[in-house]
Amino acid sequence: MNIPPGVVESIGNTPIVPLCRIVPPGSARILAKLEWANPTGSMKDRMARAAIEAASVDGRLPPGGTVVEYTAGTTGISLALVCAAKGYKLNIVFSDAFSVEKRMTMRAFGAEITEVPSENKKITEALIKAMIETARQISARPGHWWCDQLNNHDAAAGYTSMGEEIWDQTHGKVDAFVHAVGTAHSIHSVTRALRRHKPDVHVTAVEPAESAVLSGKPSGSHRIEGIGIGFIPPLWEPDLVDEIIPVATADAQAMARRLAREEGLFAGTSSGANLAAALRVAQRLGSGATVVTILCDSGLRYLSTDLYKME
Repeated sequence: MNIPPGVVESIGNTPIVPLCRIVPPGSARILAKLEWANPTGSMKDRMARAAIEAASVDGRLPPGGTVVEYTAGTTGISLALVCAAKGYKLNIVFSDAFSVEKRMTMRAFGAEITEVPSENKKITEALIKAMIETARQISARPGHWWCDQLNNHDAAAGYTSMGEEIWDQTHGKVDAFVHAVGTAHSIHSVTRALRRHKPDVHVTAVEPAESAVLSGKPSGSHRIEGIGIGFIPPLWEPDLVDEIIPVATADAQAMARRLAREEGLFAGTSSGANLAAALRVAQRLGSGATVVTILCDSGLRYLSTDLYKME
């Protein structure tokens, strides 16, 4: 094995595994890419590295400068890792709507946190927009650079490698790709990578049923952290997806619990949403086909939430 020069260079090349017990007979094979194998335990490490390295190369982020970002926590943790490894400071705009574990992890990496309170810990359009505005104001300070993940094309490019890894790991046997939408960067970049090899790969986007804005429904509150921002992401490209499947918070949580108990795969709620939708696609495609989805992050980040609170 080659030893990377540092932790940042160890990002990516995550494993992919078949689901063995959850998928019913007669359905397509489902493969899950285990993005918790990245250094911080989530796929967001990929975008954090890409965004920070691009900003440092072109001078937007000065040496020793401060990165600013609004986040549900997963992106913040990944930015905190990269900032710590590369010698940058970090100011994170966060909220009590998201898990305590994420807050503690960002602080452990040295991030400063600016709080935006939620309404009864609900994830809503108003909360996300308030966090964005707070980050914008902080970024006006000297030596500060706003990552602005929703509008950051460099962040999107960070996920191209994930698509190439999926193609190589499956030996080109991918019929459908199913993935939840937050910023939309990961679903779009993986789709582009796969379709360079196989133009007819079927792509399914996943969003919270309670806030199914991509499907043309009203914005609402939900409890699937990291996806469903309550409005159309600025870089959303609907022509890149073939369908959108809404998944309710309760169904996503139930599927995440099943993943742990039946497959030994310990993941967060967005991963449960991905699998819930992937099962529908697999049933429709039938045996002989292959569906790939993403387990976005580890369940360790959600132990303080109702996701894994046992009765």
